[in-house]
Amino acid sequence: MKLKRWLMVIRAPFLPLSLVLAFLGSCIAWFEGGIHLGHALLAAAGLVLAHVSVDVFNEYFDHRSGLDFKTRRTPFSGGSGALPQGLISPQQAFWLGLGSLLVIVPVGIYFCIVKGWLLLPLLLIAAAITVLYTPFILKTGWPEWAPGLGLGFLPLLGVYFVQTGTYSLHIIVVGILSGILVHNLLFLNEFPDVEADAAVKRKTLPILIGKRKASLVYAGLTVMVYLWIIGSVVAGQMPVFTLIGLLTLPLAVIAIRGALGYRDRDRLIGGMAANVQVVLFTQVLLGIGYILARVF
Repeated sequence: MKLKRWLMVIRAPFLPLSLVLAFLGSCIAWFEGGIHLGHALLAAAGLVLAHVSVDVFNEYFDHRSGLDFKTRRTPFSGGSGALPQGLISPQQAFWLGLGSLLVIVPVGIYFCIVKGWLLLPLLLIAAAITVLYTPFILKTGWPEWAPGLGLGFLPLLGVYFVQTGTYSLHIIVVGILSGILVHNLLFLNEFPDVEADAAVKRKTLPILIGKRKASLVYAGLTVMVYLWIIGSVVAGQMPVFTLIGLLTLPLAVIAIRGALGYRDRDRLIGGMAANVQVVLFTQVLLGIGYILARVF
């Protein structure tokens, strides 16, 4: 029972995203001949802890703002409910979030020393996003860029760098794709919380432009993901085997229909579920595509 409450507050069901990013970044590094298994595993652990820190700080600040008592939770939005139910105290959540962040500092320093200080800007930006996302960034226009950058683009570049010691146009191209996917993950999950978020002065895209326009933006960005894959293969920036990422297109159609049908709560939640699958499975399939490209 005690374990369950801690798994709730860290939002354990959402943590596979970090492992998927570590997998994809490592597959790309291996494709280019630079994989280091120990560094891959250490980077994966660091990503998971960073993700835990983001989620727990979000829980803490949502409780402080009173948002937890205004939202109607879904399996994908509205927080875990651990703090308002009294399963975890706000102080415990704060120290867990801070502790998770501090634990990965030595990991970052180690990688900077052994692989190069060009990693440092990524780590500093990611740390700033982790701390500032809920109390500050969510109250500025278009806050969805932050998870897209901090939980998509930067982690992929970081996993690649700690194994190769460099950056490349190739990893930036794939990183942009990951950034769009993670941006969309948070974007669609904001739809059910528009009224509650507005009450605490958040300025998410669904609040700023309305759900109807936001659903069209979501649909456009989702289509862009698949066009990006095709275009990158045609341009020679991704191997042809990565076209297997297109296999998630049927799930994307469900997600888009859910977004466009946002007035129907059940339909929207079904779209949110499909959206999670698109984000995870597309990147897993891309990683498999890189493995196949290296083997064949």
